[in-house]
Amino acid sequence: MSLRRWCPSFLLLVLLITACDAPRPVLPTALIRVDQVGWTTGETKIAMLLAPGDAAGVTATVLDEDGDAVLTVTAGASRGAWNARLRAINPLDLTGLRRSGTFRVRLDDRFHAVSPPFRIGPAERLFAPLVTGAVHYFQAHRDGPDQVEGPWQRSTAHRDDRAATVYRTPADDDASLESTGVTADVSGGWFDAGDYLKFTHTTAYALVVMQLVERDGPAPEILAAEIRHGLDWLGRMYRDGVLYTQVGVAGNGHFLGDHDAWRLPEADDELAVHPGDRRYYQRYRPVFRAAAPGEPISPNLAGRVAAAFALAAQREAGTDPDRARSYLDTAAAIFDRADTDPGGDLVTTVPRSFYPEESWADDLALGATELALAGTALGDGRTAGWTGQATRWADDAGGGDDGLTVYDVAALADAELYRLTPVASLAADLRQRLDGAVEAAGADPMGATSGSGGADWTARQFGWAAAAGLYRRMTGDDRYAGFATAQRGTALGRNGWGVSLVIGAGTDFPRCPHDQIGTLTGVPMTGGVVNGPNAADRVESLEQATPETLCSAGSYPDFDRPDAQYVDDMRVSATNEPSIDFTATGMLAFALVR
Repeated sequence: MSLRRWCPSFLLLVLLITACDAPRPVLPTALIRVDQVGWTTGETKIAMLLAPGDAAGVTATVLDEDGDAVLTVTAGASRGAWNARLRAINPLDLTGLRRSGTFRVRLDDRFHAVSPPFRIGPAERLFAPLVTGAVHYFQAHRDGPDQVEGPWQRSTAHRDDRAATVYRTPADDDASLESTGVTADVSGGWFDAGDYLKFTHTTAYALVVMQLVERDGPAPEILAAEIRHGLDWLGRMYRDGVLYTQVGVAGNGHFLGDHDAWRLPEADDELAVHPGDRRYYQRYRPVFRAAAPGEPISPNLAGRVAAAFALAAQREAGTDPDRARSYLDTAAAIFDRADTDPGGDLVTTVPRSFYPEESWADDLALGATELALAGTALGDGRTAGWTGQATRWADDAGGGDDGLTVYDVAALADAELYRLTPVASLAADLRQRLDGAVEAAGADPMGATSGSGGADWTARQFGWAAAAGLYRRMTGDDRYAGFATAQRGTALGRNGWGVSLVIGAGTDFPRCPHDQIGTLTGVPMTGGVVNGPNAADRVESLEQATPETLCSAGSYPDFDRPDAQYVDDMRVSATNEPSIDFTATGMLAFALVR
């Protein structure tokens, strides 16, 4: 070979080797947020790309478990900024991905990012396990002697609840307690949240939701036993015409209460205390009434408790008619006591600020509807009257601006009444709510109806997903299916923090919830739904109030916003406390995925 011919080839080889060895340009880091549980094959699938600059038009690749590319998509127009660092949110439409499996999304075009893994598959594979997880959360939060074996190794607690003293509801939150001299067996039930209080308000809501999940499916076998456990306690909370609302109390300047000690529940039984001692009410827990004997019952409580018992009557109608009629009579007696002109504040809890409910026509609509459905199943002569009342109260509740929450059950009332009388106005009421929610989601950069954070944030997202699922089941109209999927996704990781707010769901979820049993046993409270991001000043105040922590998985300052923060720390109840009403709402949202 001549030198003339050899030299260009040699130079080309050198250039090629040099080019291969040269470092690749470092791309700015971006983030890809996905529903970390995943999507069913036919769902609309939108991931969110959060980048330091607009990423419209960049190419992202979906990779399967072997690293093979299965789909290429282009980022859409920015929906706005997330915070000062992440100045653009660009949607990635993955709807074309319709094969089952586990996938990631990778971006190496102007920005670098890799998503957490997510799955595509049938609903029964992806979301039925989350329904089961929710039941496990309830099992872990049982009170009393009827415990379920599990990793949390619970034992009997609050034995003195079997003969608890009933107290008059205090006039204000800082008042001393005055005994009525009456005792009641209020043992059992579920702890409301990360504390050990037990509320009729939230328990009745959870029981309504759980019984609907059991009726309509898919439901795990263990759900039936959990429903029975809850109904047994709710039955103890209504005796001799008196509805009790609460077991346990928050502390004040006169005594220490439930929130004033971080301990396992059985520790309360070991306290050596006497009347007048500061910790007396931690062991001998007070009980409060919805109303004095013979007085009308706050309509929100009367409606939802009646609904829980009427659903129990429907469950038993085909197998144990006598028991079913007993449940129905209890439901009717409570419903008949409803104060339909309540005037002042509705009764919920002590203090009322724990659950400051404002609406009540929705509860009466739901209670009357379930009474009518139970009456139909049992051939009860009162059915026509209940149907008329259900229609009246549903009209009064109307089309509001909230989805399904512990504060507003109108979506459930409309859906259940539609089974009884499928009139167009019921669908229109729910459609009005959903149309407003779709508009709100469109204005939010992450597509979340409830914005960036706040009280009950995760449960509200699931509540909107559930409301859309109820509408679809009512009417067969799937116009809100994509909206429902998006709201569920924001709670399962497609949020600014990239955290799934259901413990144990996805890859990044709360490790240090504000849950005494979970924290002190070191066992994850799998299935529990936590509050999620909340107002920044509220989060910071809780951190400052308690400098020391028993468990912290850290904060997310790079992802926080001026108006909202998320902290995975057991001190911060505002972001990380799970509860039975949050978890029940999530359970229904998962059960409705099709």
